[in-house]
Amino acid sequence: MTNEITHKKVLAVAVPIMLSNLSEPLIGVVDTAVLGQLPEAHFIGAIAVASLIFTIIYWGFGSLRLGTGGLAAQAFGSGDMTELRAVLARALLISSIIGIIVAGLGPLIGQVSFWLLEASSAIEKEAQIYFEIRIWSAPFALANYVILGWFIGMGKTGYAFAVQLVLNLTNIALDIFFVMGLSMTADGVALGTLLAEIIAASFGVLIVWRVLAKSGGHWSKRRIFDKASLVRTIAVNTDIMIRSLSLTFAFAFFTAQSAKVSDTIVAANAILMHLLVTSAYFLDGFAVAVEALAGQAVGARNRNLFWRTVKLTSLWGAGVSVLVSLVFLIVGPLFIDLLTVNEMVRATARTYLVWAVVAPIVGFACFQLDGVFTGATRTVDLRNMMLISVLVYLVAWYILTPLYGNNGLWAALMVFFIARGVTLAARMPALLRALF
Repeated sequence: MTNEITHKKVLAVAVPIMLSNLSEPLIGVVDTAVLGQLPEAHFIGAIAVASLIFTIIYWGFGSLRLGTGGLAAQAFGSGDMTELRAVLARALLISSIIGIIVAGLGPLIGQVSFWLLEASSAIEKEAQIYFEIRIWSAPFALANYVILGWFIGMGKTGYAFAVQLVLNLTNIALDIFFVMGLSMTADGVALGTLLAEIIAASFGVLIVWRVLAKSGGHWSKRRIFDKASLVRTIAVNTDIMIRSLSLTFAFAFFTAQSAKVSDTIVAANAILMHLLVTSAYFLDGFAVAVEALAGQAVGARNRNLFWRTVKLTSLWGAGVSVLVSLVFLIVGPLFIDLLTVNEMVRATARTYLVWAVVAPIVGFACFQLDGVFTGATRTVDLRNMMLISVLVYLVAWYILTPLYGNNGLWAALMVFFIARGVTLAARMPALLRALF
């Protein structure tokens, strides 16, 4: 961290993440597009509802990726390679325990989830098939989060890109094979995802082993099980988990409210949500860059590098958000047509396309600030500001939806993005005082 943060260095971290993220939304897009070739809308709805359950589970434990990234960045920035190994070991131990528990509680999780979502019987039947197969991927999916976070913390996003690309491309290929080749439906999509998670975790472990052989440091049982470090790791992950669960609740609430209206609305909103998620993955590249580089600056106790990182990544994030919005405005209708042959779903999605177009510009600030606070491991602020933002979102939904229907639902989601950015920005002065 003695080198100046430059545009080139920011892009070197951000671009591999953006490239890997480009394949990430293709999972859901391919799932939707493959099943969307069938005339019944409930197949798309089933994938939306079932995927939502795993979004809640895995995004909730996405704290393993974020927490590991922040802790690894600070260890790497300080030059402590032994602690860097300990960060990885502690995170993998925690992820293995959680993954086994989640898989074991699968039947209970499924029963509660489908009771809460209240989808139509046709959607729920297919969604249950998907859930019962994919739940067994939990230990491997969470291990992947840890591996990705560890690579990101060191700024080695090329390795993170390789693991993510293996996961996503394998999943896409298997989905097409099972659904279009073997005439399976939701069960084929779920089986493809399960196998892809296993393959990606195995590949990730192989790369980690090779990186460790060259990184220096040594395995220290005392460091791995150091009480203070374990407490900090658990605290960081718990705060981020609450933050992540709150975030996924917001999107789950959005989908659940869509499902209560009609199969057409939930299908149309699911298609538009793919655009929104795609924009999020673009912006996430610079959020990851600020997480890794700002975290390393914190570890090195270098205020100037910290500020330089925040400014450059924010500049790039703002520019990319505008570009993505323009692309969505132009190609949005074609994207909708590619994902479904149902004319009613197509027409409904076009009606609400404007919300997916403005979302990148509205939401870029909260992505950047998430990265800043994660890299600094100021996770209490992340947790508290997210809880406040969710409350603002629910109030907006309560007021706007009765007046404007589905437009009101989308507007409330935009209010949520704005609230996240404003509340975290308000905590920046306290962050700087605490760090430097």
